[in-house]
Amino acid sequence: MKGNEEQVRQWAIERYLKKESPSAIYMSMGHSKSWFYKWLGRYRAGEELWFKERDRRPLQNPNRTSQEITEMIRLIRLELYNKNLFCGAQAIQWELEDLNVEPRPSERTIARILSREGLMMRRTGRYEPKGVKYPKWPAGRAGAIHQSDFVGPCYLRGKQVIKFHSLNSVDLATGRCATESLLSKGKGNTINAFWASWLRLGIPKIQQLDNEMVFYGSPTYPRGMGQLIRLCLSYGVEPCFIPVREPWRNGVVEKFNHHWLQGLLQKVEMHTVAELKDQSLSFEHRHNSRYRYSKLNGKTPLQSLDADKSTLRFPDSKAPPIYPLPKPELGCYHLIRFIRSDGLLDVFGEKFNVPSECIYEYVRATVDVSEQRLRIHLDDQAVDEKEYAMR
Repeated sequence: MKGNEEQVRQWAIERYLKKESPSAIYMSMGHSKSWFYKWLGRYRAGEELWFKERDRRPLQNPNRTSQEITEMIRLIRLELYNKNLFCGAQAIQWELEDLNVEPRPSERTIARILSREGLMMRRTGRYEPKGVKYPKWPAGRAGAIHQSDFVGPCYLRGKQVIKFHSLNSVDLATGRCATESLLSKGKGNTINAFWASWLRLGIPKIQQLDNEMVFYGSPTYPRGMGQLIRLCLSYGVEPCFIPVREPWRNGVVEKFNHHWLQGLLQKVEMHTVAELKDQSLSFEHRHNSRYRYSKLNGKTPLQSLDADKSTLRFPDSKAPPIYPLPKPELGCYHLIRFIRSDGLLDVFGEKFNVPSECIYEYVRATVDVSEQRLRIHLDDQAVDEKEYAMR
């Protein structure tokens, strides 16, 4: 096909040299005026192969990663590899962040550079993990752990566009869910949404969350205990915050979020807040009574709860606590963090030095409110303890 196109261009110029008019040439060939004069110009310029297509790639690519950063990526990869540490694109990006490299390439760009530089080699022999172990809570029985997450902003499109968020929660042991829609996360709405979820799911022992500010409070006052932390501690719940930028650690509720989007928001037509609340409760009931999980041996969440025989703990009032909540004096909350090369633990924006054996490891940091202490655990072993006065 390419050869035919080149021949057509040569025929067009041959006809022109025989005194045929340009309009008759390009119209009979089914081409435009600009097409004809483009190739006539190439012919008149004296190019030997004027009828061939030129390479359209730009001589310079402004988006191409600089040679300096490429070399840094290569050296970091080899250093991590030689130390038998994780050395993929994400680990390299963390190292570049620690070195304050700007502009910092994305993980996808780093992966392309590794492939281009021939640095995608795998370790020979069996890989022996060097203690990079993720601290997990045993799922236990019903009510042991809830994972919760916000989806949104989402929109209802009726006579007016309504923006809302959905707080989705899942009990890990039974797969039961609770969904609460709210128009705003502020002014106690998040507290009310958790309270309403607990009225149906029960109060968990561990409430697992990501690091959204509405969940923990404010980086300006990292020891101030946000309203959700206060709610949890007041009712004997221990909040646990997963590592920053690792949403897969909340994988169960993340997967449920996709199920919620496909099964409710993208499937059911809703235009008002009242319709949204009714349909959300209907979806929740259908999921808990009909959805069957292979991990539950084919049982529905409610059948799994019935087989579990656990006694759930529920709020003692339908009305949520009055906002704002006072600071509790008892209880613990936890943060799971990956310690990078700087050896610093980030607790909601406040940095603490940790022992060198924690570098390139996940640690669990526990804040004991009653004793005003910050305890750091590595692989379930206490490795450090600091004073942590609540403010």
